[in-house]
Formats: sequence, structure tokens, C-alpha cells
Amino acid sequence: MFCFAVVENVPAQNAGTNSVLWNPRPLTLVDALNLALQQNPAIMEARNDLEASHGIVIQTRAVALPQVTAGGDYKDTDPSAIENFPLAGFSQPHENWNANVQIVQSIYEGGKLVAAFQAAGATKRQAVAQFQTVVADALLDTRVAYYDVLLAVQQITVHEASVNLLQKELADQQSRYRAGTVPKFNVLQADVALANERPNLIQSRNNYRIAKNNLSNLLGYNVPGDIWEDIPLQLSDTLDAKPFDVNLPDAIQEALSQRSELTALREGEELDRLNVVNAKSGYKPTLQLFAGYGWFNAQFTPPVTLDHDINGWNAGAQMQWDIFDGLLTRGKVVQARALYEKSQTTLADESREIELEVRTAYSDFIDAKEILDSQQEVQAEAEEALREARARSEAGTGTQLDVLNAETALTQARTTQVQALHDYDAARARLERAMGGNMTVVQ
Repeated sequence: MFCFAVVENVPAQNAGTNSVLWNPRPLTLVDALNLALQQNPAIMEARNDLEASHGIVIQTRAVALPQVTAGGDYKDTDPSAIENFPLAGFSQPHENWNANVQIVQSIYEGGKLVAAFQAAGATKRQAVAQFQTVVADALLDTRVAYYDVLLAVQQITVHEASVNLLQKELADQQSRYRAGTVPKFNVLQADVALANERPNLIQSRNNYRIAKNNLSNLLGYNVPGDIWEDIPLQLSDTLDAKPFDVNLPDAIQEALSQRSELTALREGEELDRLNVVNAKSGYKPTLQLFAGYGWFNAQFTPPVTLDHDINGWNAGAQMQWDIFDGLLTRGKVVQARALYEKSQTTLADESREIELEVRTAYSDFIDAKEILDSQQEVQAEAEEALREARARSEAGTGTQLDVLNAETALTQARTTQVQALHDYDAARARLERAMGGNMTVVQ
């Protein structure tokens, strides 16, 4: 079951619209998830669908509840069009009215009454499960989008550091060239290396802008019109490598017992089974009890006037049994049974698909964890290799190419490190979703 937390200082909405006003304060991941619960368009639409399903539940139960009706009519007829009894001094009224109130309660409808209450409960549980599915998917998208923004920030930092290193290398080679200690080739080589790195920095900044736009959209933000390219969205969390211990058999078992998609399909299967009961009810009789009270103006009791009424109660029972309906019920039963069998097949297939999803997410998580573990000491080693390459170059025992290669290796190590952190966090979130976990809890 999902827990819907509420975050304080939620941005207000524009009057008469669903557009959420911009809130520039820094967001933690928990803040982002709580905002998505309240403002994400997909969740808001699913909440409306959940409310609409309540109406379906009420309609489903209606067949088993008593029906109270009231009616009446008034008619004025041309006196010349009324045939009267051949009795002296007597004529039928040309104005007639009647009114009645009646209550009807079905007692037996071939199994429909019990099925109606069972179907109402199944419909409600199915709607809740479908809502939970939308919420889980939206929160997963929000978490991954949040990690994407953090990755883009780190990539900018990495490439800015790389550009700074290469700028220092170019300045150093230019100084040495002017001193006559290195050839022009060294300057050109450093200049080319710097030029090759700048597009990576430009691309990382573009990725940052796109990632923030995507996250803002998932949060349901209405971006102000005066904000053009770079949305001023600030995040306060960082990529981490918090451990997540799980084994595959337990993950599969947890998914098969907790995934809301399976819950919705199980309730759908129950509804299809109840539809078979409803279809078979056509073979059986129906029995209803009724009671009411009526009023009508007198027709034959003098004085025959519009305000002279007759009234009284009535009660009774009625039974109906369609002995032969042209095989209509037979056709409904065949259709209902086929749909019931289809729902069973769909449930079994979805169970296999979810197991496959868990296996894939688990494999991706293990892959991301192993890559992250392999990068723990690479960055420190790359930094040490760069220091040694520079020292050898200054001592005359190394070449400029060694320094440039070491700088490239350091940039690659830093890039791989932040990418590994992002992939680990994203893989963990996807595995938690595949297992049917609570996506509002950030472990």
C-alpha cells in the first residue's frame, strides 16, 4: 500500500486551472516525490478516474437495492370526444389525473443480487490498484528524472574541471614555447585537446537544461513565461551509493504478492467470473415484491369533479421467467465464459512478465553495483597518474602526450564514476518499482 505524504509550502494553483505556480526553492528528493503526488498530471488524472470508479460501484450495487418511484399524469379531453353511459344526469369528467408512489424490491434474480455486491467490492479494489500503478510509475519517473538532473550537474563539474586542466596545460606549453624549451607542436597539441573537450562541456550543459525541463514537467510545474532556456530549478540532494540488499527469489516473491498490476488483474478476473453468474441468471426466474399508494380522480362516483379523489394502497409480488429468449442468454454465457478464460490467461501472462521485469531489473542493479564498486579507486589512481606524468614531463623524462593522456584518463574516470553513481541509483529505483515497493520511501 502506498503512503501519501504531504509536503509543506506546496505551490498554489492558478484559479480555474490545474497549472501549478513556479516554486524556486531547492528540492530534496522527498520534496520532489511529495510534489509529484500532489501535482503530477498523470496522478491527478488517475485520481479523477478513481473518483469516477466510485460512481461505477454505486451503479453496480443499485440492482440489489430497493427502487422507489413516484409518478402521475393529468389529461384534459374535448367533451365531445367522450362517450358517456346512457344514464340520465351522468357524464364522465373531461379532466382526469392520477398519482402514485411505489417501492419495488428484487428478492431473487438468478444470482444477480449477490453478484452485484461482490462486483462492487471488486470494482473498488481494482480501481485502487490501478491508481496505485499510476502513482508508482509516476514516482519512478520522478526519481529517475531527479537523478538525471544530479548526473547532469556532476557531468558539468567534471567537464569544467577537464577544461580548466587543459587550459592550464595550454598556458604552460605556450609559456615554455616562448621560452624556447618546447616546439610549436606542443602548443598545437594542447590547443587541440582543449578544443576537443569544450563540446563535451557544452553538451553537458544542454543535458542539464533538458533534465530540468523533464523534471519540472513531471512535477506539474507551470514554468513562468519569462524563463526561457535554463530553468532555475535547484536540487539539494546528491547521488549516493546507499546499499540495497536483496536476493532474486525474495524479489520475485515480493513482486508477485505486492504488484498493484496483478491485484488489478485479479479483481478483473473476479469481475469476469461474476459476469458469468450474471449471464447465467437469464436461465432463471426473477421475483420482486412491491408496495405503493395511489390517488386518482373519481370517474363514476358522484359528484364527478376534479377535486373528488379516490386513494388507497396496493401491494403484491411479481415473477417473470423467460422460457425461451431466442438463445440470447446462451450467447451471453458463451461470451462471458470466454472473457473469463481470457482474464485468467492475461493474469498468468502478466505474472510471467513481472517476473521477467524483476529478473531484468535485478540483473541491471547487480551490473550497476559491480561497475560502481570497480570505480571506487580509479579516480584517485587517475589523479596520481596525472601528477606523475607532469612530474616526468617537467623532469624531461616524460612527454607532453603522457600528460594529455593522463588528463584524458582522469576525465574519463570522473565521468565513469558519476555515471556509475547515477546508474546505481536509477537501477535501485527500478528494482524497487519492479518489486512493488513503496516508491515514496527513499532508502
